[in-house]
Amino acid sequence: MKIALVDSGIGLLAAAAAIRRLRPDADLVVSCDPDGMPWGPRTPEDITDHALACARAALAHGPDALVVACNTASVHALDRLRAEFEPDLPVIGTVPAIKPAAANGGVVAIWATPRTTGSAYQRGLIAEFGGAAEVHEVACPGLAEAVEHADEAAIAEAVASAAARTPVGTTDLVLGCTHYELVDDRIAAAVASPARLHGSADAVAAQALRRLGPAGAGAGTLTVLHSGRPASLQVAALRYPQGEVLTGVRV
Repeated sequence: MKIALVDSGIGLLAAAAAIRRLRPDADLVVSCDPDGMPWGPRTPEDITDHALACARAALAHGPDALVVACNTASVHALDRLRAEFEPDLPVIGTVPAIKPAAANGGVVAIWATPRTTGSAYQRGLIAEFGGAAEVHEVACPGLAEAVEHADEAAIAEAVASAAARTPVGTTDLVLGCTHYELVDDRIAAAVASPARLHGSADAVAAQALRRLGPAGAGAGTLTVLHSGRPASLQVAALRYPQGEVLTGVRV
């Protein structure tokens, strides 16, 4: 069984590691785009083109499913990816975990990139799944970029800024960008309230595996593509526990 994951950068580590924990036998193809990142400031058409290029490069390796492990790409490119590859290849997108975060009411904060915060897409999810919860959108400028480069000082600054703008009394916090799941411990420590954090990686992994066959034997392989080229995981990826899950290496 082989699963491909697409993202602009190392945000895909969260879903890839979740899949590896659930299915150590799965072969993984991680296809990111260091030449074209960040995708967030690009036009929807440009984001779609870059996501398609990464997906096509991954498909040359014969995956059984494709995970779009990126909120931005899921917003803008998921329909095009499904139109091109399904039904032959299942395509699984990433959706912010607003529904489970809001299930019990309470105060919900959604941390997301500035482009996603306030977008029609996110407002639509809030309207559909927010229920009786009091929902607040919190933009996190620079956080995804800081995580991508494992810049500890920049991560601390961006997390502190977002935490200061998160309402006191927040009960649930949605990690609305896959990069944020790599620093969920720092986010949890920075928020004034002891909020429950909700990422997407575990749900995405479970959805991908539901579409595939039973577990096999042995250890799965890891194939890395950078803008279509064979590569190794970025050094920054090895600074996070999820990178260690995939490679056994931590720097």
